Amino acid sequence: MMHVEVWGGAGEHGRSCYWVGNKQSSVMLDCGVKREGTGEYPLLDPSRVAALDAVFLSHAHEDHSIAIPWLYKMGYTGVVWASRITAEQLPGYFTSWGNYVRQQDGELPYEDTHLASVRYAFIEDAAPAQQWFTISPTLRVCWGRSGHMLGSIWLLIEMEGKRLFYSGDYSEDSILLGTDTPQLTEYAALDGAILDAAYSTDTDEQETKLEHLNMEADRVLAANALLLLPVPVCGRGQELMLLMKQHYPETPIRVELELIQSMELMLGHPSWLKTGMAALLAEALSSSRFTIIASDADRERLLQEDITGSRAAIWFTTDGMMQSNKAQRYYDVLRHNPSNGILITGHVAKSTFAWRLLDLPDAASGCRIRAIRYKIHQGLPDVRRMVRSMRSNFKLLVHAPKRDTDALLQQLTKEGEQDLLSLGPGARIVL
Repeated sequence: MMHVEVWGGAGEHGRSCYWVGNKQSSVMLDCGVKREGTGEYPLLDPSRVAALDAVFLSHAHEDHSIAIPWLYKMGYTGVVWASRITAEQLPGYFTSWGNYVRQQDGELPYEDTHLASVRYAFIEDAAPAQQWFTISPTLRVCWGRSGHMLGSIWLLIEMEGKRLFYSGDYSEDSILLGTDTPQLTEYAALDGAILDAAYSTDTDEQETKLEHLNMEADRVLAANALLLLPVPVCGRGQELMLLMKQHYPETPIRVELELIQSMELMLGHPSWLKTGMAALLAEALSSSRFTIIASDADRERLLQEDITGSRAAIWFTTDGMMQSNKAQRYYDVLRHNPSNGILITGHVAKSTFAWRLLDLPDAASGCRIRAIRYKIHQGLPDVRRMVRSMRSNFKLLVHAPKRDTDALLQQLTKEGEQDLLSLGPGARIVL
Protein backbone atom coordinates (compact mmCIF):
# COMPACT_ATOMS: atom_id res chain seq x y z
CA MET A 1 0.00 0.00 0.00
CA MET A 2 1.38 3.38 -1.05
CA HIS A 3 1.29 6.24 1.46
CA VAL A 4 2.64 9.72 2.22
CA GLU A 5 4.36 10.59 5.48
CA VAL A 6 4.90 14.16 6.65
CA TRP A 7 8.46 14.37 7.95
CA GLY A 8 8.20 18.17 8.16
CA GLY A 9 6.54 21.17 6.54
CA ALA A 10 2.82 20.60 7.24
CA GLY A 11 1.38 22.47 10.19
CA GLU A 12 4.53 24.62 10.35
CA HIS A 13 6.63 27.00 8.28
CA GLY A 14 9.92 25.26 7.51
CA ARG A 15 11.70 21.87 7.22
CA SER A 16 9.58 20.77 4.26
CA CYS A 17 10.03 17.01 3.80
CA TYR A 18 7.62 14.35 2.51
CA TRP A 19 8.23 10.59 2.17
CA VAL A 20 6.15 8.85 -0.47
CA GLY A 21 6.21 5.09 -0.98
CA ASN A 22 5.71 1.56 0.27
CA LYS A 23 7.98 -1.36 1.17
CA GLN A 24 9.10 -1.78 -2.44
CA SER A 25 9.56 1.80 -3.73
CA SER A 26 9.93 5.24 -2.17
CA VAL A 27 10.92 8.83 -2.95
CA MET A 28 11.43 11.99 -0.91
CA LEU A 29 10.12 15.45 -1.74
CA ASP A 30 12.45 18.14 -0.30
CA CYS A 31 14.48 17.98 2.91
CA GLY A 32 14.78 21.35 4.62
CA VAL A 33 15.23 22.94 8.02
CA LYS A 34 13.30 25.28 10.28
CA ARG A 35 15.25 28.32 11.49
CA GLU A 36 14.52 28.09 15.20
CA GLY A 37 17.28 27.74 17.78
CA THR A 38 20.15 25.90 16.12
CA GLY A 39 17.73 24.44 13.59
CA GLU A 40 14.83 21.99 13.61
CA TYR A 41 15.33 19.18 11.11
CA PRO A 42 12.90 16.71 9.48
CA LEU A 43 11.75 13.57 11.28
CA LEU A 44 13.95 11.31 9.17
CA ASP A 45 13.85 7.52 9.46
CA PRO A 46 17.44 6.36 8.69
CA SER A 47 16.36 2.87 7.62
CA ARG A 48 14.00 4.28 5.00
CA VAL A 49 16.35 7.05 3.91
CA ALA A 50 18.94 4.50 2.83
CA ALA A 51 16.30 2.67 0.75
CA LEU A 52 15.04 5.72 -1.19
CA ASP A 53 14.82 5.34 -4.97
CA ALA A 54 15.06 9.08 -5.59
CA VAL A 55 15.07 12.48 -3.89
CA PHE A 56 13.45 15.53 -5.49
CA LEU A 57 14.33 19.11 -4.53
CA SER A 58 11.86 21.84 -5.49
CA HIS A 59 14.22 24.79 -4.94
CA ALA A 60 17.26 26.08 -3.06
CA HIS A 61 15.75 27.89 -0.07
CA GLU A 62 16.98 26.52 3.27
CA ASP A 63 13.58 25.37 4.49
CA HIS A 64 13.51 22.90 1.58
CA SER A 65 17.17 22.01 1.02
CA ILE A 66 19.50 22.24 3.99
CA ALA A 67 19.07 18.70 5.36
CA ILE A 68 19.90 17.07 1.99
CA PRO A 69 23.50 16.18 3.06
CA TRP A 70 22.08 14.46 6.15
CA LEU A 71 20.48 11.91 3.83
CA TYR A 72 23.91 10.86 2.62
CA LYS A 73 25.12 10.48 6.19
CA MET A 74 22.18 8.12 6.73
CA GLY A 75 23.18 5.97 3.79
CA TYR A 76 21.41 7.44 0.76
CA THR A 77 23.56 6.86 -2.34
CA GLY A 78 21.31 8.08 -5.15
CA VAL A 79 20.94 11.43 -6.85
CA VAL A 80 18.95 14.56 -6.01
CA TRP A 81 16.71 15.62 -8.88
CA ALA A 82 16.62 19.42 -9.15
CA SER A 83 16.97 22.16 -11.72
CA ARG A 84 20.52 22.98 -12.76
CA ILE A 85 20.34 26.53 -11.41
CA THR A 86 19.02 25.23 -8.06
CA ALA A 87 22.11 23.03 -7.74
CA GLU A 88 24.33 26.00 -8.61
CA GLN A 89 22.80 28.12 -5.85
CA LEU A 90 22.95 25.50 -3.10
CA PRO A 91 26.61 25.94 -2.02
CA GLY A 92 25.82 29.50 -0.93
CA TYR A 93 22.81 28.34 1.10
CA PHE A 94 24.79 25.53 2.76
CA THR A 95 27.57 27.98 3.68
CA SER A 96 25.10 30.53 5.03
CA TRP A 97 23.33 27.91 7.14
CA GLY A 98 26.61 26.62 8.54
CA ASN A 99 27.57 30.16 9.55
CA TYR A 100 24.21 30.64 11.24
CA VAL A 101 24.50 27.38 13.22
CA ARG A 102 28.00 28.29 14.41
CA GLN A 103 26.73 31.75 15.39
CA GLN A 104 24.15 29.99 17.56
CA ASP A 105 26.86 27.72 19.09
CA GLY A 106 25.24 24.70 17.46
CA GLU A 107 26.43 21.80 15.34
CA LEU A 108 25.34 20.55 11.93
CA PRO A 109 23.95 16.99 11.83
CA TYR A 110 26.32 16.15 8.95
CA GLU A 111 29.96 16.72 8.03
CA ASP A 112 31.70 18.25 5.01
CA THR A 113 32.22 14.76 3.56
CA HIS A 114 28.45 14.26 3.35
CA LEU A 115 28.03 17.68 1.75
CA ALA A 116 30.60 16.67 -0.86
CA SER A 117 28.76 13.38 -1.46
CA VAL A 118 25.59 15.05 -2.76
CA ARG A 119 25.04 14.22 -6.44
CA TYR A 120 22.54 15.98 -8.69
CA ALA A 121 20.54 14.99 -11.74
CA PHE A 122 19.19 17.98 -13.67
CA ILE A 123 15.50 17.69 -14.30
CA GLU A 124 15.43 19.93 -17.38
CA ASP A 125 17.95 17.61 -19.05
CA ALA A 126 15.55 14.68 -18.62
CA ALA A 127 12.52 16.40 -20.22
CA PRO A 128 11.18 19.88 -21.01
CA ALA A 129 8.69 21.46 -18.62
CA GLN A 130 5.20 19.93 -18.65
CA GLN A 131 6.42 16.67 -20.20
CA TRP A 132 6.77 13.25 -18.56
CA PHE A 133 10.00 11.30 -18.26
CA THR A 134 10.78 7.87 -16.84
CA ILE A 135 13.29 7.27 -14.03
CA SER A 136 12.52 3.57 -13.52
CA PRO A 137 9.85 1.06 -14.59
CA THR A 138 7.73 2.13 -11.61
CA LEU A 139 8.55 5.87 -11.45
CA ARG A 140 7.63 8.69 -13.86
CA VAL A 141 7.85 12.44 -13.30
CA CYS A 142 6.50 15.65 -14.82
CA TRP A 143 7.67 19.11 -13.73
CA GLY A 144 7.19 22.83 -14.33
CA ARG A 145 8.41 26.24 -13.17
CA SER A 146 6.69 27.25 -9.92
CA GLY A 147 7.47 31.01 -10.00
CA HIS A 148 8.72 31.18 -6.40
CA MET A 149 12.43 31.76 -7.02
CA LEU A 150 15.02 31.17 -9.72
CA GLY A 151 15.01 27.45 -10.49
CA SER A 152 11.96 26.52 -8.38
CA ILE A 153 9.71 23.74 -9.68
CA TRP A 154 6.49 21.84 -9.02
CA LEU A 155 6.35 18.07 -9.45
CA LEU A 156 3.84 15.47 -10.59
CA ILE A 157 4.97 12.01 -9.48
CA GLU A 158 3.59 8.73 -10.82
CA MET A 159 4.77 5.72 -8.82
CA GLU A 160 3.36 2.20 -9.12
CA GLY A 161 0.24 3.62 -10.75
CA LYS A 162 -0.40 6.32 -8.10
CA ARG A 163 -0.21 10.01 -9.00
CA LEU A 164 0.73 12.74 -6.53
CA PHE A 165 1.03 16.47 -7.24
CA TYR A 166 3.51 18.54 -5.20
CA SER A 167 3.30 22.29 -5.77
CA GLY A 168 6.57 23.08 -4.00
CA ASP A 169 6.53 26.80 -3.18
CA TYR A 170 4.22 28.23 -5.84
CA SER A 171 3.39 31.74 -7.03
CA GLU A 172 1.98 33.33 -10.15
CA ASP A 173 2.60 36.84 -8.76
CA SER A 174 6.26 37.32 -9.69
CA ILE A 175 7.01 40.20 -12.04
CA LEU A 176 10.20 38.48 -13.22
CA LEU A 177 9.81 34.71 -13.00
CA GLY A 178 7.78 32.57 -15.34
CA THR A 179 5.30 29.98 -14.07
CA ASP A 180 4.12 26.85 -15.87
CA THR A 181 0.54 26.45 -14.71
CA PRO A 182 -0.01 22.74 -13.94
CA GLN A 183 -2.56 21.22 -16.32
CA LEU A 184 -4.18 19.08 -13.64
CA THR A 185 -7.61 18.94 -15.27
CA GLU A 186 -6.13 16.52 -17.80
CA TYR A 187 -6.23 13.75 -15.23
CA ALA A 188 -9.42 11.93 -14.24
CA ALA A 189 -8.27 12.04 -10.62
CA LEU A 190 -5.07 12.42 -8.68
CA ASP A 191 -4.41 10.13 -5.77
CA GLY A 192 -3.16 13.07 -3.71
CA ALA A 193 -1.85 16.64 -3.75
CA ILE A 194 0.43 18.63 -1.44
CA LEU A 195 -0.26 22.34 -1.88
CA ASP A 196 1.57 25.50 -0.85
CA ALA A 197 -0.78 27.42 1.47
CA ALA A 198 1.82 29.52 3.29
CA TYR A 199 -0.33 32.64 3.48
CA SER A 200 -3.39 30.72 4.75
CA THR A 201 -6.45 33.04 4.88
CA ASP A 202 -4.70 36.16 3.58
CA THR A 203 -6.92 37.48 0.76
CA ASP A 204 -4.77 40.39 -0.45
CA GLU A 205 -3.51 40.24 -4.01
CA GLN A 206 0.01 41.46 -4.86
CA GLU A 207 -1.26 44.85 -6.04
CA THR A 208 -2.73 45.55 -2.59
CA LYS A 209 0.50 44.48 -0.89
CA LEU A 210 2.49 46.87 -3.07
CA GLU A 211 0.14 49.75 -2.29
CA HIS A 212 0.75 49.22 1.44
CA LEU A 213 4.49 48.88 0.89
CA ASN A 214 4.68 52.09 -1.13
CA MET A 215 2.64 53.99 1.45
CA GLU A 216 5.10 53.02 4.17
CA ALA A 217 8.09 53.82 1.95
CA ASP A 218 6.56 57.22 1.09
CA ARG A 219 6.24 58.05 4.77
CA VAL A 220 9.89 57.27 5.53
CA LEU A 221 11.38 58.91 2.45
CA ALA A 222 9.22 62.04 2.78
CA ALA A 223 10.96 62.64 6.12
CA ASN A 224 14.36 62.54 4.37
CA ALA A 225 15.12 59.35 6.27
CA LEU A 226 16.64 55.98 5.44
CA LEU A 227 14.55 52.97 4.42
CA LEU A 228 16.10 49.50 4.84
CA LEU A 229 14.75 46.38 3.11
CA PRO A 230 16.40 43.16 4.36
CA VAL A 231 15.77 40.45 1.74
CA PRO A 232 17.04 36.99 0.77
CA VAL A 233 20.02 36.86 -1.57
CA CYS A 234 17.91 35.62 -4.47
CA GLY A 235 14.17 36.00 -4.82
CA ARG A 236 11.88 38.86 -3.92
CA GLY A 237 14.82 41.23 -3.37
CA GLN A 238 15.53 41.65 -7.08
CA GLU A 239 11.86 42.34 -7.78
CA LEU A 240 11.66 44.90 -5.00
CA MET A 241 14.83 46.56 -6.30
CA LEU A 242 13.21 47.01 -9.71
CA LEU A 243 9.95 48.24 -8.20
CA MET A 244 11.74 50.80 -6.02
CA LYS A 245 13.80 51.94 -9.03
CA GLN A 246 10.59 52.54 -10.95
CA HIS A 247 8.55 54.09 -8.13
CA TYR A 248 11.27 56.38 -6.74
CA PRO A 249 13.29 57.52 -9.77
CA GLU A 250 15.08 60.34 -7.91
CA THR A 251 15.90 58.49 -4.69
CA PRO A 252 19.35 56.90 -4.24
CA ILE A 253 19.21 53.10 -3.96
CA ARG A 254 22.09 51.35 -2.14
CA VAL A 255 22.39 47.62 -2.81
CA GLU A 256 24.67 44.96 -1.36
CA LEU A 257 26.90 43.33 -4.00
CA GLU A 258 25.39 39.85 -3.47
CA LEU A 259 21.97 41.12 -4.57
CA ILE A 260 23.42 42.53 -7.79
CA GLN A 261 25.20 39.24 -8.42
CA SER A 262 21.90 37.38 -8.04
CA MET A 263 20.29 39.77 -10.51
CA GLU A 264 23.10 38.96 -12.94
CA LEU A 265 22.46 35.26 -12.29
CA MET A 266 18.81 35.73 -13.23
CA LEU A 267 19.80 37.50 -16.43
CA GLY A 268 22.05 34.56 -17.27
CA HIS A 269 19.07 32.14 -17.14
CA PRO A 270 16.37 33.75 -19.31
CA SER A 271 14.41 30.49 -19.67
CA TRP A 272 13.25 30.96 -16.06
CA LEU A 273 12.01 34.52 -16.72
CA LYS A 274 8.79 35.92 -18.11
CA THR A 275 8.88 37.26 -21.65
CA GLY A 276 10.66 40.62 -21.84
CA MET A 277 12.06 40.47 -18.32
CA ALA A 278 15.63 39.72 -19.42
CA ALA A 279 15.71 43.08 -21.20
CA LEU A 280 14.36 44.79 -18.07
CA LEU A 281 17.09 43.22 -15.93
CA ALA A 282 19.79 44.15 -18.45
CA GLU A 283 18.64 47.76 -18.47
CA ALA A 284 18.60 47.93 -14.69
CA LEU A 285 22.07 46.45 -14.38
CA SER A 286 23.52 48.80 -16.99
CA SER A 287 21.96 51.90 -15.42
CA SER A 288 23.55 53.93 -12.65
CA ARG A 289 20.51 53.69 -10.38
CA PHE A 290 22.01 51.14 -7.99
CA THR A 291 24.97 52.12 -5.84
CA ILE A 292 26.77 48.87 -5.08
CA ILE A 293 27.98 48.18 -1.55
CA ALA A 294 31.03 45.95 -2.02
CA SER A 295 32.74 46.37 1.36
CA ASP A 296 32.25 47.41 4.97
CA ALA A 297 34.02 50.66 4.13
CA ASP A 298 31.50 51.41 1.34
CA ARG A 299 28.65 50.74 3.73
CA GLU A 300 29.92 52.97 6.54
CA ARG A 301 30.87 55.81 4.19
CA LEU A 302 27.53 55.95 2.42
CA LEU A 303 25.53 55.59 5.63
CA GLN A 304 27.34 58.56 7.13
CA GLU A 305 26.92 60.60 3.94
CA ASP A 306 23.18 59.92 3.86
CA ILE A 307 22.75 60.67 7.57
CA THR A 308 24.82 63.84 7.71
CA GLY A 309 23.24 65.11 4.51
CA SER A 310 19.70 64.32 5.76
CA ARG A 311 19.25 62.51 2.48
CA ALA A 312 16.41 60.10 1.81
CA ALA A 313 17.77 56.81 0.54
CA ILE A 314 16.67 53.21 0.02
CA TRP A 315 18.97 50.46 1.25
CA PHE A 316 18.85 46.75 0.38
CA THR A 317 20.76 44.21 2.43
CA THR A 318 20.82 40.43 2.49
CA ASP A 319 19.29 38.28 5.25
CA GLY A 320 15.53 38.78 5.45
CA MET A 321 15.41 37.72 9.13
CA MET A 322 18.32 40.05 10.07
CA GLN A 323 20.35 37.37 11.83
CA SER A 324 23.70 38.44 10.33
CA ASN A 325 26.06 40.96 11.91
CA LYS A 326 25.79 43.03 8.75
CA ALA A 327 22.01 43.32 8.93
CA GLN A 328 22.17 44.13 12.63
CA ARG A 329 24.76 46.83 11.98
CA TYR A 330 22.18 48.63 9.83
CA TYR A 331 19.73 48.56 12.70
CA ASP A 332 22.36 49.96 15.07
CA VAL A 333 22.67 52.95 12.75
CA LEU A 334 19.00 53.45 11.85
CA ARG A 335 17.63 53.19 15.39
CA HIS A 336 18.93 56.64 16.32
CA ASN A 337 16.37 58.40 14.12
CA PRO A 338 12.66 57.62 14.68
CA SER A 339 11.91 58.62 11.07
CA ASN A 340 14.09 55.86 9.65
CA GLY A 341 12.30 52.68 8.62
CA ILE A 342 12.88 48.95 8.21
CA LEU A 343 10.47 46.99 6.00
CA ILE A 344 10.29 43.23 6.57
CA THR A 345 8.71 41.74 3.45
CA GLY A 346 8.84 37.98 4.11
CA HIS A 347 8.53 35.27 6.73
CA VAL A 348 10.39 35.73 10.01
CA ALA A 349 10.99 32.71 12.22
CA LYS A 350 10.30 32.90 15.93
CA SER A 351 13.13 34.36 18.04
CA THR A 352 15.10 35.68 15.06
CA PHE A 353 16.39 39.26 15.27
CA ALA A 354 13.71 40.55 12.87
CA TRP A 355 11.00 38.75 14.88
CA ARG A 356 12.20 40.40 18.09
CA LEU A 357 12.33 43.85 16.45
CA LEU A 358 8.79 43.54 15.12
CA ASP A 359 7.63 42.76 18.65
CA LEU A 360 8.92 46.11 19.92
CA PRO A 361 6.94 49.38 19.93
CA ASP A 362 8.51 52.23 17.92
CA ALA A 363 9.60 54.01 21.10
CA ALA A 364 11.65 50.99 22.14
CA SER A 365 13.04 50.07 18.71
CA GLY A 366 14.08 53.65 17.92
CA CYS A 367 12.75 53.64 14.35
CA ARG A 368 9.75 52.45 12.31
CA ILE A 369 9.79 48.68 11.82
CA ARG A 370 6.94 47.24 9.80
CA ALA A 371 6.07 43.89 8.24
CA ILE A 372 4.43 44.14 4.81
CA ARG A 373 4.40 40.90 2.86
CA TYR A 374 5.56 40.70 -0.74
CA LYS A 375 3.80 37.69 -2.22
CA ILE A 376 5.93 34.71 -3.22
CA HIS A 377 3.55 32.02 -1.89
CA GLN A 378 -0.16 31.29 -2.13
CA GLY A 379 -2.89 32.94 -0.09
CA LEU A 380 -6.59 32.09 0.08
CA PRO A 381 -7.55 33.16 -3.49
CA ASP A 382 -4.57 31.29 -4.95
CA VAL A 383 -5.19 28.09 -2.97
CA ARG A 384 -8.86 28.26 -3.94
CA ARG A 385 -7.94 28.45 -7.63
CA MET A 386 -5.46 25.58 -7.35
CA VAL A 387 -7.86 23.35 -5.41
CA ARG A 388 -10.58 23.95 -8.01
CA SER A 389 -8.18 23.12 -10.85
CA MET A 390 -7.90 19.46 -9.82
CA ARG A 391 -9.74 16.36 -8.76
CA SER A 392 -7.77 14.64 -6.04
CA ASN A 393 -8.50 12.10 -3.34
CA PHE A 394 -6.90 14.48 -0.85
CA LYS A 395 -5.38 17.95 -0.88
CA LEU A 396 -2.90 18.51 1.94
CA LEU A 397 -2.46 22.20 2.76
CA VAL A 398 1.08 22.95 3.95
CA HIS A 399 3.74 25.54 4.76
CA ALA A 400 1.92 27.42 7.54
CA PRO A 401 1.34 26.98 11.29
CA LYS A 402 -1.40 24.45 12.10
CA ARG A 403 -3.86 27.01 13.47
CA ASP A 404 -3.57 29.10 10.29
CA THR A 405 -3.98 26.06 8.06
CA ASP A 406 -7.02 24.99 10.10
CA ALA A 407 -8.58 28.41 9.52
CA LEU A 408 -7.93 28.15 5.77
CA LEU A 409 -9.42 24.66 5.63
CA GLN A 410 -12.49 25.83 7.53
CA GLN A 411 -13.02 28.72 5.10
CA LEU A 412 -12.62 26.58 1.98
CA THR A 413 -14.90 23.89 3.44
CA LYS A 414 -17.59 26.54 3.98
CA GLU A 415 -17.26 27.32 0.28
CA GLY A 416 -17.96 23.70 -0.59
CA GLU A 417 -14.44 22.37 -1.16
CA GLN A 418 -13.88 18.77 -0.10
CA ASP A 419 -11.07 16.33 0.71
CA LEU A 420 -8.86 19.01 2.30
CA LEU A 421 -6.35 18.09 5.00
CA SER A 422 -4.55 20.08 7.70
CA LEU A 423 -1.93 17.91 9.37
CA GLY A 424 1.36 18.12 11.23
CA PRO A 425 4.77 16.43 11.28
CA GLY A 426 4.48 12.68 11.77
CA ALA A 427 1.14 12.35 9.98
CA ARG A 428 0.56 9.47 7.55
CA ILE A 429 -1.86 9.41 4.58
CA VAL A 430 -2.80 6.35 2.56
CA LEU A 431 -2.77 6.89 -1.22
